[in-house]
Amino acid sequence: MAVTEATDTLEGQFLIAMPSMADSRFEHSVIYVCSHSDQGAMGLVVNQVARHLSLEELLIQLDIVNDDSAIRMPASVRGMNVHKGGPVEVERGFVLHSDDFMLNQSTLAIDNGICLTATLEILRALAQGTGPEQAMLALGYAGWSPGQLESEIQSNGWLTAPADSDILFDRQSDRKWHRALGSLGIDPAMLFSDAGHA
Repeated sequence: MAVTEATDTLEGQFLIAMPSMADSRFEHSVIYVCSHSDQGAMGLVVNQVARHLSLEELLIQLDIVNDDSAIRMPASVRGMNVHKGGPVEVERGFVLHSDDFMLNQSTLAIDNGICLTATLEILRALAQGTGPEQAMLALGYAGWSPGQLESEIQSNGWLTAPADSDILFDRQSDRKWHRALGSLGIDPAMLFSDAGHA
């Protein structure tokens, strides 16, 4: 699906990197688009895990938990990955989550029950077991200037697909690119056989 009019928005959509993606930072990436307008776009890479940092270590660094209280965190939270959300502001955290958790003036409802919160309060709630049912934490984000994303899509850098919360919140991040392509009925092997040109 392509953007056909300037008024179309990709908010709440997946961007799926094509095998011909020129920017190696986004190779085989799936990005959830959080905002998109004539001012540009912002999204979070949802399938690149920050292997050097666990959520527990991050919460300890931020003084949200200590070694003792980390043991009492819900197992579902202790098992969460920290994702590399993109190359911009990599020290800043963003949580994509289900809409069963909202913070006044801090939570942005995006689309189809998916929300974005970028405050320490949501991390505290997760650590205490009072946060959203489904959540995904990312450090940094991907950003595009006005018209840049549309140009990249027209150049076959990205496919777009409706976001699927089952894919978004899948703990097995290495499956998300294949699953997102599959949601469009595309076999990744078909894309590679057609690749080979820059």
